[in-house]
Amino acid sequence: MELLRAALLAAALLGTAVRAEETPPLGPVFMPPAGRGRPLIPCLSRGDLEVVYPELGDVGCTYIPECRQYRQRISREWSSPRVRYPRADKKYVLVMVDPDAPSRADPRNRFWRHWLVTDIRVSAPAPFPPNLLPYVRPAPPSRSGYHRYQFRLYEQPAHEAVALSAWSMERFVERFRLGSPVASTQFLTKHYGD
Repeated sequence: MELLRAALLAAALLGTAVRAEETPPLGPVFMPPAGRGRPLIPCLSRGDLEVVYPELGDVGCTYIPECRQYRQRISREWSSPRVRYPRADKKYVLVMVDPDAPSRADPRNRFWRHWLVTDIRVSAPAPFPPNLLPYVRPAPPSRSGYHRYQFRLYEQPAHEAVALSAWSMERFVERFRLGSPVASTQFLTKHYGD
């Protein structure tokens, strides 16, 4: 009888595990980076925005590993990533920000701008139009911990020229009537020497 009860319990647990795999997760998805003791990364992706750096591929919802000097290379060598949004059919505004500047413990420069591009068609193979704000590599200060680097893609309202002004992410989005991002993603990194 105990053997039968154990077999039924095992079958029930196996059925639960299979059903759990079929059910998409609700809320933010957490991607555990490799290695022990590292933080989980809340994946704030929306849409199918792809942010591709050399040798790393799409960095959305991931952390930049220290192996092969990737943290140093993303901070000092690599130029702007390739950005692609497969569903693009309009003009867009792309913003790359660091909401953890200068550190997560003291984000007094929250949403530090690293890149701002307007009038773009992200699915087009041609290069982006001139940047409103040139790309600034992610370079978190030493001993400031992990920083999130977020890419937000907004549909640009028709006949609206977006200009650079004093920076507040919320006011910028409101002033130019950008609404909610149509797509977004982020990656996590820290100073390459830490």
